[in-house]
Amino acid sequence: MLRHLYPLYLFLLSLPWLLRAQNPEHEFTSFPNLPARLFYFEDTTTVIYHDSVEGNIYVSSDEGKSWSQPEDIPKGEAVMVIEHPFEHSYAFVLTRGKKHYRTQDRGKTWRTFEVPVSPALVARPLSFHSDPKNFGHVLYQGTTCDKDGWGAICHDETYYTKDAFSSEPKLLLSETSRCQFAHSSVDFKHDAHPDLIYCVAFDTKTTNNGHALSSSRLFSSTDFFQSDKKVEELGIGKNAKGVIAFAIVSKFAVVALKDLSPGSEGDMLLYVTIDTKDWAKAQFPHASSAKLRENAYTLVESTTHSLAVDVVLQDQGTIGTLFVSNSNGTFFVQSLKDTNRNEMGFVDYERIYGVEGIGIANVVRNADDVEGRGEPKQLRSLITFDDGSSWQTIRAPSKDSGGQRVACNPDDTETCSLHFHSVTNPHNFGRVFSSPAPGFVMGVGSIGNSLLPYEESDTFLSTDGGVTWKMIRMDAHKYEFGDSGSILVMVNDEEGVEEIRYSLDLGNNWKSYKIGVKLRARALLTLPDSTSQKFLLLGQVARKDQSSKIGRFVIVHLDFANTRRRKCNDDDFEKWYARTAKSECLMGHKQWYKRRKPDVDCYVGEKFTDPVEHEDPCPCTDADYECDYNFVRDGDKCVAVGPEPIQAGLCKTKEQTYLGSSGYRKIPGNTCTGGSKDDKVSKKCSSAQPAAGEITHQTFPFPSKIVQHAYFKDSTTILVRLEDHSIWQSSSEGYSWDQKFPDERFLAFYHHKYSPDRAYLITNTDKFYTTTDSGRTWNPLRAPTPPNTFRAQVLRFHPDSDRLIWTGNKDCDGPLAQNCHAEAQYSRDNGRKWTFVENYVVNCAWAKDAKLDADPTEILCESYREKSGSQRFFQGDNPLALVEGSAFFTKKKKLFDHVVGFAKFSEFLIVAELLPEKRSLDLQVSLDGVKFATGMFPPSMHPQTHAYTVLESSTGSLFLHMTMSEPPNPYWGNILKSNSNGTYFGLSLENVNRDDRGFVDFEKMIGLDGIAVVNVVGNPHEAAVSGRKALQTRITHNDGGTWKPLTPPAKDSHGNKYECQSTKCALHIHGYTERRDPRATYSSPSIVGLIMAVGNVGESLAPYDQSDTFLSRDAGFTWEEVHKDAHLWEFGDSGSILVMANDEEPTDHVLYSTDEGLNWREYRFADQKMRVHSIVTVPADTSRRFILITTAPQDFKTTVVHLDFTSLTTKQCVLSVEDPGHDDFELWSPSEDRQEQCLFGRQTLYHRRVRDTDCVVGLQPKVQEHIEKHCPCMKSDFECEFNYFKNDNDECVLSPGTTPLPDEDSCRNGEDYWYERTPYRKISYSTCEGGERPDQGMRHQCPGFSGHSGFFWFMVILFPVIFVALVAWWYYNRSGLARGMIRLPGDGPAWRGNHSSGVMDTIASIPWFLIGLAGIAWEWTTSQLRSAFPSRRGYRNIPVDEDAQILRFEDED
Repeated sequence: MLRHLYPLYLFLLSLPWLLRAQNPEHEFTSFPNLPARLFYFEDTTTVIYHDSVEGNIYVSSDEGKSWSQPEDIPKGEAVMVIEHPFEHSYAFVLTRGKKHYRTQDRGKTWRTFEVPVSPALVARPLSFHSDPKNFGHVLYQGTTCDKDGWGAICHDETYYTKDAFSSEPKLLLSETSRCQFAHSSVDFKHDAHPDLIYCVAFDTKTTNNGHALSSSRLFSSTDFFQSDKKVEELGIGKNAKGVIAFAIVSKFAVVALKDLSPGSEGDMLLYVTIDTKDWAKAQFPHASSAKLRENAYTLVESTTHSLAVDVVLQDQGTIGTLFVSNSNGTFFVQSLKDTNRNEMGFVDYERIYGVEGIGIANVVRNADDVEGRGEPKQLRSLITFDDGSSWQTIRAPSKDSGGQRVACNPDDTETCSLHFHSVTNPHNFGRVFSSPAPGFVMGVGSIGNSLLPYEESDTFLSTDGGVTWKMIRMDAHKYEFGDSGSILVMVNDEEGVEEIRYSLDLGNNWKSYKIGVKLRARALLTLPDSTSQKFLLLGQVARKDQSSKIGRFVIVHLDFANTRRRKCNDDDFEKWYARTAKSECLMGHKQWYKRRKPDVDCYVGEKFTDPVEHEDPCPCTDADYECDYNFVRDGDKCVAVGPEPIQAGLCKTKEQTYLGSSGYRKIPGNTCTGGSKDDKVSKKCSSAQPAAGEITHQTFPFPSKIVQHAYFKDSTTILVRLEDHSIWQSSSEGYSWDQKFPDERFLAFYHHKYSPDRAYLITNTDKFYTTTDSGRTWNPLRAPTPPNTFRAQVLRFHPDSDRLIWTGNKDCDGPLAQNCHAEAQYSRDNGRKWTFVENYVVNCAWAKDAKLDADPTEILCESYREKSGSQRFFQGDNPLALVEGSAFFTKKKKLFDHVVGFAKFSEFLIVAELLPEKRSLDLQVSLDGVKFATGMFPPSMHPQTHAYTVLESSTGSLFLHMTMSEPPNPYWGNILKSNSNGTYFGLSLENVNRDDRGFVDFEKMIGLDGIAVVNVVGNPHEAAVSGRKALQTRITHNDGGTWKPLTPPAKDSHGNKYECQSTKCALHIHGYTERRDPRATYSSPSIVGLIMAVGNVGESLAPYDQSDTFLSRDAGFTWEEVHKDAHLWEFGDSGSILVMANDEEPTDHVLYSTDEGLNWREYRFADQKMRVHSIVTVPADTSRRFILITTAPQDFKTTVVHLDFTSLTTKQCVLSVEDPGHDDFELWSPSEDRQEQCLFGRQTLYHRRVRDTDCVVGLQPKVQEHIEKHCPCMKSDFECEFNYFKNDNDECVLSPGTTPLPDEDSCRNGEDYWYERTPYRKISYSTCEGGERPDQGMRHQCPGFSGHSGFFWFMVILFPVIFVALVAWWYYNRSGLARGMIRLPGDGPAWRGNHSSGVMDTIASIPWFLIGLAGIAWEWTTSQLRSAFPSRRGYRNIPVDEDAQILRFEDED
């Protein structure tokens, strides 16, 4: 009996040992090279190892424990391995040829398939269908080449298969850059046709010069391009060209295209759709500074309810700004500034996997110094818990891994916070911080005020989604999560080691395990869903540690299955909420997971089972709603943009009511419960949109008089400031109004010059308010000083819209303060922090302008020499110097000792230098803000003791008004025009009128360069005696080369002839000096050639109240009187509606015309007559809504009247470029009604609406002007050279007592010949070709270079290009980038690896010129030459600076 019990006794004795956990186990496998790819088949134990050096793949079916080479694939053939992302048993091996391999059993067997062309040199030549029923639908991108001489012309073609290449693939489309199924992402949910395919392709054939970008478009088809081939117009019609790339990110499809419109700087435009039907342009909050440029934006990891884009705004290309969108991906707000990025376009930003709303990003702490001084970056890490709405520092642990206190105080988050190495510095495969294990986050970083180098960093762990952290090990480590987070594994990443460390209790305790071989870790990974207990360690073994079984590179299979014996049950799990209490509700719900408790000893063991996300609904709050259609955000509420559209028949009479929108709707995808904010509300039918053909108005009385008003550009929001110092805002074009901050006293408001959706409300204290979203939200900030009471502009702006200069009062406590002066400070973050610039200043501004190529960190200041005492009482004995300071004014240099002032006009920086010893002014001109040249004037007009007004520079030359007559005589002067670099000035026109403020009767036509109108004093001799000026109007159509009177109409608006019929009679119009509002221009930006003015027909200009209203449709060549009496006017809907109001007396009605003045109708807007002071609409003149600014008789308070003509007609104008004779537009040229057929050497055609067509133009894109032909040069293409003037015979003759300029014989632009100077010079804006050339005298051959043969120069050019082409070809092959592709989620350099979850969900733009190899070389070479030798020549089509229309300098003496 005892003998039978003995075995049982032995078993009972061994039971504790059997139940006790064992150590991990490991196996080695050696490989000859590091893998280009190492990945698992999704939800399987099969791993693929791709050795791209030898062209082999290895397969393991037991999670990397054993490996074998497939016999079906010849050795050395595997160039690329691509797994099917939706059918996990399929993968494809692509070779360099046409025969490739497919597995449908996770790598066990491989079968061949053939494609007619070799695979394209792109990151992923295959694209897949996401529907399991259509898993066999695959697109293949290949390259085909045709021999061309010594080389070949290549282009890409895309083929398709419906059965995963079981049958022969068919041609889908040729000349492609990328094709993709619309159904290729599980998040991009829509009801489009299952076979919808998008292709970025060219509509022209490849040539040896590559493709023109304008031929790249987005095509779509639902039948594999057999019969259905549609060009996606993206809502912008035929202008949807220049497509760079297409990608699907989360629930958004995004198209990137290059703006090819005239005057564009090549900006990138993004168009987004969430349903494949409606495309919308992505709107960024500051359009002029958040410009997307090639290789300067990255679509980063996004959620299913917002799109995230990182944009390079700064001149430093590796510093960005992160923007996040609204729910449909079209409207973006700034989330984080100074984000860190690298030259490849990767951004230090990653969302925490599985936890909504949490993300970690790195910012450049010293962005000022990096950009200004080129210093190394100092990085800081920030974390968001609310999807980027707010960011905060990451609180550092108080103790290190050894239990010692850290060297700084974690309560001081500015100097002691936690910082991590991120996406731009990867050290492992897959995601950087997190995995599908819920809440577990690890990182390598440091504690302090900025991030230390990787080798000086330590390893940290958070188990609560990044809220709290602890240091788990000194030194940097690679790390991985397994068994749903119950196993944490890490290995030293700074040196070779022979042990790994692991934790089985959520990081509280760590054990070490020796693997017996010392190696340097290269990667550590496990199953993509982190549910396995097995890991793969990729290592590199030193030569001295290698053996017959251990080679140079090894895979160590680590098995932790025996470390715990018991499987967890329900009691071993706890509910873990994914976010902190402060932000636990996001998109209407709380998110939680079941997670193993830290202190239990069991394994989860749910292999291939993703963590289940649970949601607890939250009550609805304001954050769960957004503005409904037809409503816009205004502060914390949504306001209507106009009358609400309603269904036909809903209102029978205006006295009825209807149920309409509350202004709010729940954000799509939000799951909050309760809430009534989007419930319908009862409204009066009188407030609904009227029936077709009706006009409506709305009246709003203000409590005081309007003294300042302005729209946000490209917006329907307008600001007004009243005489009582209050600010009011309307986001609906004046339909409704809201007072902003009633307790404040406002002195002024500024709109940002470069960023149209930014504005600043200036109070009488150091407090100011700013908006970055066109007034939707306002934020209070503090300035360093109260606004100044001197003559300095309070705010100055920079093309980088966050940079400001504030000039305020310092030490000015009372009117007799002894040291009161103006002090300037600058900000790089839109006014949050300020840094001192200079004190005792009159004006400080940034040197950089939109067209002025100056150092972006340079500041210019007019600064007093003596900096003491009260600035209020300074006299001429304390001169103003002009000081230039680079690196944000830390490196100062005095440019001029004594100046009157400076200003920027497009590409020119102009300084008025005072020369006390000569009692004269010198004009100094610069194109870069550092080097200046003195302006040269005709001797009789040097500005000695004269005043001058700089007028404008929109055509590459400066127009200057030189005062020649001043008190006691009336004011007038001469207009001078410069050469292209602003240094030589010649006379353009004499006796031009100005007023006592320095303003000049001079105005350029908007949209037509070179056309200007002036008023001249027709009786200068008589006026000098009588003091009464007789003004006459002149017009130029060749940029000031010649001036002519305005041709009067034959009859007036009543059909009668004018009394004045002699040859002295002309049309004369009132000009700039008489306007109450300088913005009330003759012309409109949206209606090319249309001009309106008030004037008279006679020998000179009549008084304003004796004038009538005139109109020209052809840029001033011909005129017609449209109404008697002087009227105010405004253009609407690109000219489809004109509105006028009597400007001579009070009125109760307006006149409107829908046929450009042929017929006028009345609309009564008031019961009593009111004085109309101004008619206002959006700056682009594209709206059908207007605001009348009026006052009632004997009332100084302003009443505004909102006029709405939107229902007058609903017919949309049709514009057909292909069939121009059968639409609502006509082609028109400014030369139609004049003798010369050409203007500026070219005949240009424009589209304009047919005059009697009653339709709505709306916001449809305007067609670019079409240059019909370039014309031979003629006399009108030339002007007088410096020191020459035109005599009575219209000839250029030398001014008495002057000498001509010396000949220009330097041949600096590589000409073969140079010509002697003549009295003429060609107008730089002219593009005439051939013809007569009075500017060219005797011809001489250029010395030097022409002596070399053509072969010599051919070889000089060829060798550098060949070298660059080879370098480009090498980079092209190494990087896998080609043909303008977007980098897709998971794509990247091979060394990053490719975890199936993707390296990161990132797309970065790739320059489109990578289309051809020769294109790479040539583009690189020319760009280097351009940067090395920046051009200073040539005219450019540059708009006039908005704040520099009129600028005058007058001699202070």
